[in-house]
Amino acid sequence: MSGNETGANPEAELEKVRARYGLLAVVISNLAIATVAIIGVWRLHGDKSVIVGVLTAAFTAVSSMTTAYLGIKAVSNTAKSLALGDGLGRRRTEAAPPDQHTP
Repeated sequence: MSGNETGANPEAELEKVRARYGLLAVVISNLAIATVAIIGVWRLHGDKSVIVGVLTAAFTAVSSMTTAYLGIKAVSNTAKSLALGDGLGRRRTEAAPPDQHTP
């Protein structure tokens, strides 16, 4: 069976696609940064001060990109779950009849 079965939630499918391609973009970007850093270090032929700068910049770029993606994804998931939970709680409160107190 495929992931696009009849009756599947289209929003959940869209979220899976967004997560998959977002992660793919981060991984490809990180590989590109690492490749450029490796080529840069190889082309510098042992100039240690410049190599340290290149590797530091590459590490900072990779860690910043990965942290940003994971942070945005976590906040998005939290906001979505809060919105869905808040909506359900509000519906239950509105559907409940008010308490009747007779003297």
